[in-house]
Amino acid sequence: MTARIAGNDYRSLTPPALGSWTPSLRVSVVVPAYGDQEKLDLTLAGLATQTYPAALTEVVVVDNGSDPPLRLPALRPANTRLIVCPVPGRAHARNAGLAAATGDVIHWLDSDVVLDRRSVEAHMRWHHAAPYLVVTGYLRFTPAALPAPEVVAAADDLAKLFEPAEPHAWLVDLVERTDGLTANPHRAFSLHVGGATSVNAALLAVAGPMDTDLILGQDTEMGYRLAQAGAVFVPEPLSRAFHLGPTMRMRDKAPIDRVSHAFVADRIPSYRWLRSHPARQWKVPYVEVVVEPAGGGYTYDGVRATVDAVLAGTLPDVAVTLAGPWDRVGAEGRAPLKDPDLDLVLIRGHYAHEPRVRFAGEVPAVVPALPADRPGGPAAPSGPAWAVPYRLRLPAGWVPGEDTLARLLDLARDEGYGLVSVLLAEGEGETGRIAGAGAGGTGSGRAVVRARLERAAAFARAAIVLAEGEDLDDAVNDTFGVIWVDGETYGFVPEAGALTGRRGAYRARAEAEAEAARLVKEAERLREQVARWRDEAGRWRRSTVELRREVGTLRKELAAARKVVQYGLLSSVKRAIIRRR
Repeated sequence: MTARIAGNDYRSLTPPALGSWTPSLRVSVVVPAYGDQEKLDLTLAGLATQTYPAALTEVVVVDNGSDPPLRLPALRPANTRLIVCPVPGRAHARNAGLAAATGDVIHWLDSDVVLDRRSVEAHMRWHHAAPYLVVTGYLRFTPAALPAPEVVAAADDLAKLFEPAEPHAWLVDLVERTDGLTANPHRAFSLHVGGATSVNAALLAVAGPMDTDLILGQDTEMGYRLAQAGAVFVPEPLSRAFHLGPTMRMRDKAPIDRVSHAFVADRIPSYRWLRSHPARQWKVPYVEVVVEPAGGGYTYDGVRATVDAVLAGTLPDVAVTLAGPWDRVGAEGRAPLKDPDLDLVLIRGHYAHEPRVRFAGEVPAVVPALPADRPGGPAAPSGPAWAVPYRLRLPAGWVPGEDTLARLLDLARDEGYGLVSVLLAEGEGETGRIAGAGAGGTGSGRAVVRARLERAAAFARAAIVLAEGEDLDDAVNDTFGVIWVDGETYGFVPEAGALTGRRGAYRARAEAEAEAARLVKEAERLREQVARWRDEAGRWRRSTVELRREVGTLRKELAAARKVVQYGLLSSVKRAIIRRR
């Protein structure tokens, strides 16, 4: 049974200790190179002394049009080939090497990187534990003078030759921030860097080769497609290597990011910060909404209610797929109102020129098929449909609220769920019946109408680990998790409501901003009035204190007067008594 990893928590695997196991998988080390024969000689010298069995290792060096042409040195692995790729660009060279490789695992290696002699073995022990891993070693960047190839091959510790060196700071920081990539699986694909990374060849066949249309960022974009194909990304500290000199990114990070981000924004929907525009569309949308027939077929009114609500939502980064017998829709007939396919005609005509809506003959499969001819080379590049991270399957006629789709995606992303099932309606009947409680089902046997938000990477992983006779949703539950939510809570209703157009939304926003400004001014006026009242209250408090002081003085004077009066009366009485005597 294939090992099951939840999310990107590869810690559930226990790879064998170095030197204590018997490997069986073949590895192809692909080394694209352009010039710099001296560094290539050191790279091959490092490969010549690897502890991984030479009989299971092949090295494919790709000369990317060097002048003078590169050559294979005497000190190299036994099974080393040199091929030529005249088309300039590292992506073209990588693809040429990939097409020539025959191993079960592809190990990318730059031609200016020298591997520690245990590095390939450290990678391969993981690939023997599970067939859907991407493993990256730790690079250090050395300014040291280049030694002779024989010195590299004889060294028991490369640190003696190349230290002091700088670590790959970005990679180290990423691993530390995410608890070894287990705490934030949505960004784990960023670990795919071409300097020293190995990938299961079957996984690469599904993901497709390097995107040659990119100027920079090819490694990251391929890492994203590998994640979509179900990959788990593993940082391997026992795989150490030295990069001969600094990387281009270390020298010019800001301009490189500027160029890379301009292209990868179109291809990696997970980079949400690169898609801050409130309305524009992208090559790979964030979510595909598949509107499915309800009650045996499509109705124009039901489809329009659903599609228009989806397109008017707060998430513009969306595409809609309508699957149906669109080949039956032909030219206008003599009696269009009597056409049995009139609703299909109306739907097709209504959305024919909406670029976010596409018409398909059938609902796309939930997982990609693994190419059967893997030994002959990689599959064709995967299309944008397989790169879309989320897919919502929604019955026609059910209408999401303005923020419904965004809320569902927040739930799936924040909690890492592979499937969010939305209960829309429940009752008697056969449509949408759930037979049991698998994958978080209700288990009641009652007929339900539901929507499904599926994470593509979760279903691709589930297809890899699926056991015979097992339901795919159950495998998704094991690897990413499944949850049921109530449709009404998330804003789904079974009828169309009034849509707020952009102009209406603008006016509402303008009115809200004007009202907010008015309230700010009113609040300021009230604050000033409160300040005046506070000043007035302060004056009254001071007056009260003064009055209290005056009252106190008067009380004292009154008491003194009383004493005087009492004393005078007493004296008068005494004098009167004396006179009477």
